[in-house]
Amino acid sequence: MSLKNLQDVSYFKLNNEINRPVNGQIPLNKDKEALVAFFEENVKPNTMTFPSIMEKINYLIDQEYIEAEFIQLYSPSFIEKLYQFLDEQHFSFKSFMAAYKFYSQYALKTNDGSAYLETYEDRVAFNALYFANGDEELALALADEMIHQRYQPATPSFLNAGRKRRGELVSCFLTQVTDDMNSIGRSINSALQLSRIGGGGGITLSNLREAGAPIKGYEGAASGVVPVMKLFEDSFSYSNQLGQRQGAGVVYLNVFHPDIIAFLSAKKENADEKIRVKTLSLGVIVPDKFYELTRKNEDMYLFSPYSVEKEYGVPFSYVNITAEYDHLVANPNIRKQKIKARDLENEISKLQQESGYPYVINIDTANRENPIDGKIIMSNLCSEILQVQTPSVINGKQEYEVLGTDISCNLGSTNIVNLMQSPNFGQSVRTMTRALTFITDASDIDVVPPIQNGNKLNHTIGLGAMGLHTYLAKEQMEYGSEDSLDFTNIYFMLLNYWTLVESNNIARERKQVFHNFEKSAYADGTYFEKYVTGEFQPKSEKVKALFEGIFIPTAEDWNALKQAVMKDGLYHQNRLAVAPNGSISYINDTSASIHPITRMIEERQEKKIGKIYYPAPYLSNETIPYYTSAYDMDMRKVIDVYATAQQHVDQGMSLTLFMRSEIPEGIYEWKTTTKQTTRDLNILRHYAFHKGIKSIYYVRTFTDDAEEIGSNQCESCVI
Repeated sequence: MSLKNLQDVSYFKLNNEINRPVNGQIPLNKDKEALVAFFEENVKPNTMTFPSIMEKINYLIDQEYIEAEFIQLYSPSFIEKLYQFLDEQHFSFKSFMAAYKFYSQYALKTNDGSAYLETYEDRVAFNALYFANGDEELALALADEMIHQRYQPATPSFLNAGRKRRGELVSCFLTQVTDDMNSIGRSINSALQLSRIGGGGGITLSNLREAGAPIKGYEGAASGVVPVMKLFEDSFSYSNQLGQRQGAGVVYLNVFHPDIIAFLSAKKENADEKIRVKTLSLGVIVPDKFYELTRKNEDMYLFSPYSVEKEYGVPFSYVNITAEYDHLVANPNIRKQKIKARDLENEISKLQQESGYPYVINIDTANRENPIDGKIIMSNLCSEILQVQTPSVINGKQEYEVLGTDISCNLGSTNIVNLMQSPNFGQSVRTMTRALTFITDASDIDVVPPIQNGNKLNHTIGLGAMGLHTYLAKEQMEYGSEDSLDFTNIYFMLLNYWTLVESNNIARERKQVFHNFEKSAYADGTYFEKYVTGEFQPKSEKVKALFEGIFIPTAEDWNALKQAVMKDGLYHQNRLAVAPNGSISYINDTSASIHPITRMIEERQEKKIGKIYYPAPYLSNETIPYYTSAYDMDMRKVIDVYATAQQHVDQGMSLTLFMRSEIPEGIYEWKTTTKQTTRDLNILRHYAFHKGIKSIYYVRTFTDDAEEIGSNQCESCVI
């Protein structure tokens, strides 16, 4: 038997039967039958077996499947103890999709792909041993969190931990380009290298001079941002992570950049092939001033980055457009052109309807809420990473005269359903923080020195969450209801509290804090002002009951933490971020991220094998009423949920808006027709802005012919 020539398997057929109701009921038993058949027909006959755990591990080391170094940090007796513990937990997948996803895309296979070398327990063990870095207590604690699926590392971490031949452990990267050819050249090289080792990159082009701008005094010489976009697209497409994952990238541009219309046009279906970008993602950087000008239906000025940088002495990205707008307009030395703000707003909405792009970063909101000294100027491929950066200066030899700071995303997720059942919620989160700390400490991206420098100075991590809709349905709460907002508020407050506690513990242990800690709102205590009031407690009886037995910090607890942080500092500059986590949510048998599900029975097209059906977790007669599709929901409910969580999340969240081309009656009070219009998206973006949302990821539209426009998974993480 071999994975290469599987014949007469029944599991796909059984899984597909879920989609055929029997007597008006969803035959969920067929998914369980598919799961059993998958193990009997696929996994068991094609998994290499060994007489003992250590013989298996030695074989994997000898054949160069896993690294020897992390195994050698532990005694054989401890490794056997860890495996025994994992075995005693009796882990089992709850759906066919979860098992299929793991074995087809995550489990280690022989070089010829004919047999499995890993079970789920093996992958968990290697992750735990690797991230614990020789600490036996931590390794056991991590194994406990992962085998009970309370914690899930991001795809690159989970996939690559312990492997001999692997890519990086991090999901994605953020780099900036300044307005000179050396920086552009170096950034293209960075895109190639990052795509090769990590999968995805975010790049801001806001600093580049516009098409037609002068170069060395010659008018009309600059080509603008669009040709540079094409270069980046080709770089990301060319380079991929050992063929496991395609490279992917996003480019960001400020809405006050003169090339903004050309930038958006490059993504249109009917764009000229010379300028059209097919695989590159687009994002716009939106200052508060843009919302004001559109609200008032006024003209807006677009400013030449070159002349702005000349006047202000810093790259365009680092100028506060909202604060300086009137000065920029009045300054005769700054080249500018005028357009109608609402025309641009409608162009953004039209493109979102057509393609799901651009992402939207409310940059002033992000900076207002930022407790760190410095300026956030952009985001990543999934729009949840919001960290400060500093620009580099590069000479003609492509050397760094001034080494700036850029960003790597060190991510992991809590599974809300399972973490709420943890015997010790706080201890679980602290253990997860330790695992992510290893990733940031071990990450050494020397091919892009500013990223290496940023990571070394800032030790940033991003713990997030998935499974909110699953948890709400399981506990019979409507998504977006007062109870659901109450729950979301307390859950994310707890993530914030416990990551702060552990970051403070690590800083105390190591006598080390992140760079410029003393200039942060943590150091002077102002960050804690909203918490020391003691107002973050469950409000409703239902939510109080859900958190029964889980420690909820009081005003006194927050004040004690404030004093500890002011005294000993924090190790991590950033701690929280909510990613889309599409791929890993399947393995965890839960809904992705914190947005609603799209279908009761999700239909997923898998390469080569056709459709797989994935029933919503815990689907039953009792939970069905609480599983409203995102496409049938008022998006203001989704925005409210994200805004509630956002007040505790120091970075961003991948917020997706779900729309229909024909909007059901009664959802939005302003609608006089069922047809989706640009006005709908304009209103929702303004609503999100007023609610304090930092970023909007994709806009997904369900069309009349049952197609979905826009994606909903991190393209640097998906495999």
